[in-house]
Amino acid sequence: MKTILTSTIEEKCAWFGSEISHNNDWIIKFDDYLLSVLDEALQHITNLGKKAPHFNKDDIHIKDEKFLNFIEEISDQLENGYGFIVIKGLDVKRFNEDELIDIYYILGLYLGIPVTQNMQNQLLGYVENVGDIKNKQTRVYQTNANLPYHSDMSDVVGLLSIRKAKEGGESSLVSFATVYNIILKEYPEYLAYYYHPAYYNHLGGDEPSLSPIFSYWKGKLACRYLRQYIEVGHERKNIPLSRVQIDALNIFEEISHQDNLRIDMMLEPGDIQLCNNYIVMHSRTSFLDYDEKDKQRKLVRLWLKMPNARKLAPDFPGRNGFSQE
Repeated sequence: MKTILTSTIEEKCAWFGSEISHNNDWIIKFDDYLLSVLDEALQHITNLGKKAPHFNKDDIHIKDEKFLNFIEEISDQLENGYGFIVIKGLDVKRFNEDELIDIYYILGLYLGIPVTQNMQNQLLGYVENVGDIKNKQTRVYQTNANLPYHSDMSDVVGLLSIRKAKEGGESSLVSFATVYNIILKEYPEYLAYYYHPAYYNHLGGDEPSLSPIFSYWKGKLACRYLRQYIEVGHERKNIPLSRVQIDALNIFEEISHQDNLRIDMMLEPGDIQLCNNYIVMHSRTSFLDYDEKDKQRKLVRLWLKMPNARKLAPDFPGRNGFSQE
């Protein structure tokens, strides 16, 4: 069995942002019927006296065929399509913040299994400017700085927009498969490095853990990347990155930032973005926030373990949250 993919990826996941940004086939909308199904589920949870994330799928019991088909369509698009989807239609004037989060969590429970996002075992992450940007141990999303292209530690990552920033904070996505194709074509001599394990910080435990950037297994490519975590991981292990490793990372960064690769979008309040972490890298621009706390930028993050996720190679550890399933 081949351990390194040496042919171009031709599937839909190998997209250029410049080609799909005006397609809108990556946008799905809640219609009135689906909203009524979700509203009914919300009322049921409310009557039980429960709030996200303190309820599970067994508390909800949605059997509506149209809703279940909707869930199946999203799951298929995440695994076999572009690798990302944006869901619109949640009206922030109709639902308050708690209700939006409950609906979002209901949707997540039907897509997959929520997994923990930190050592405190939190199932919902709040993306706000609350961290110390000068501390290397600060999770990058907890600041208002530019968030580099990366993937998260789960099959799928979801973001629910509650409030936008005063300025900036635009979301940006890049296809791992397209980056791979360009490396294969223009820098084939570096390809093997990306399959060699590197130490990543924040990979599910207190100590840095080993993982390659690319992994090819059972006919599918899987990717994992955040340069800062690789650099900090090697620093903590006192194992300096070699010159060729740094060259390879520089090549990866240079390709990822080509203008025609990325698709940019502003997540409006009520929008939900879902990304397959093995197919798509995500980032966001720096932002300027409001002074008033109740107006400041806020998104809610959800990490999901998916029933239809691709199989992962033994040397590409399947990380779904900080507590392993």
